[in-house]
Amino acid sequence: MSVFESASDASASDAAPAAERHRLGSPGLRRVNLALFAAGLSTFMSLYCVQALLPEMSRDFGVSPTRASLLVSLATGAVAVAVIPVSSLSERFGRTRVMLVSSAVATAVGLLLPLCPTFGALAAVRTVQGVALAGVPAVAMAYLADEVDPGSLGGAMGRYIAGTSLGGLLGRVLPGTLTDAVGWRWAVASSALAVLASTVLFWALLPPSRFFRPSRIEHRALLRHLADPNLRRLYLIALVLMAGMVTVYNFLPYRLLAAPFHLPQAVVGMIAVMYLGGSVGSARAGGLADRAGRRPVLLGALALTAAGLALTLPPSVPLIGLGLLVFTVGFFAAHSVASGGVGAHAATAKSQASALYLSAYYLGSSVGGTAGGLAYEHAGWTGTGLYVLALLAVATAAALDLSGRLLVKLRR
Repeated sequence: MSVFESASDASASDAAPAAERHRLGSPGLRRVNLALFAAGLSTFMSLYCVQALLPEMSRDFGVSPTRASLLVSLATGAVAVAVIPVSSLSERFGRTRVMLVSSAVATAVGLLLPLCPTFGALAAVRTVQGVALAGVPAVAMAYLADEVDPGSLGGAMGRYIAGTSLGGLLGRVLPGTLTDAVGWRWAVASSALAVLASTVLFWALLPPSRFFRPSRIEHRALLRHLADPNLRRLYLIALVLMAGMVTVYNFLPYRLLAAPFHLPQAVVGMIAVMYLGGSVGSARAGGLADRAGRRPVLLGALALTAAGLALTLPPSVPLIGLGLLVFTVGFFAAHSVASGGVGAHAATAKSQASALYLSAYYLGSSVGGTAGGLAYEHAGWTGTGLYVLALLAVATAAALDLSGRLLVKLRR
């Protein structure tokens, strides 16, 4: 039997259904956590490997900041479109199979990025890369909801989100710090090779599904999820939260490279180190939500995000650094709690419920992030900050309306 077959859900369908789901402290959960951490790492390194390089690409290709931001928006927009059909396929063909194929194809496409001769070619490859990347985020949350005990789900989800935050960090810092020395093409190539290593680790560690059973693709499930008020609110939170996050990380480098700061590109590329705080915040918030309930933790995380953003408004590098750290911790904590709430709340077709969340999440990145460019070009950083604060206000209003099972403690 091949490695692929042994990891596929189809080959695991005869596993004993009486087996216990992975619990906190078990070897199985540790392996799941490591595998999904590697998957999140590689996916987000791929997705954001060009973000820190947008000012460099603006100069190289002679395009505006808003147009350069399409290199992020096209990839995330492609993910937003692809996650729903891919998640539906996973209901029929298996969680692990979809994730493994997706990660392999996305890694191969990423190796083409440094070879693109024009901005148009680079944009096209980024779009294809986004479609290929969709399989891991579309299915990972449903995989965890299937395989992990509900009392440990928040922590497991938080560790997966921690992997995505570290991937976002490395995807920005690695090329951002190398580009002054070797140029943006070699910088992107270095990210692609790091993604390849992480993908190999994911393939080696991912356990087969034990609780997944193939089911008929039911498109009505999407309508049922959209009819659920709690899920709709979580989807709205995902959309506006990610719009604000991508806006900040897309356009803060332009501010720091310009007057009065004039920081070098290598230093500006290091702002993604703040993602380390996001890794810690997401893991802690997921476990706290298991114990204290999701809504209070979510509201606290959103307040922290807004406070961090406010600190970036004065023209002070230390305040901007501190504010960005607080903003990033708050964002990933909120995302961890909201995404975990989707898997816990959806009674059926969990992968499709998670896919709708992710579609909203990446739609926010694609549309909201580019709209943030218009705010930056017309009103500077103050206008950008007000735009993001308005988005956070919408997320807070939606969180206040959450009810029912999303409010209860999972550990008695």
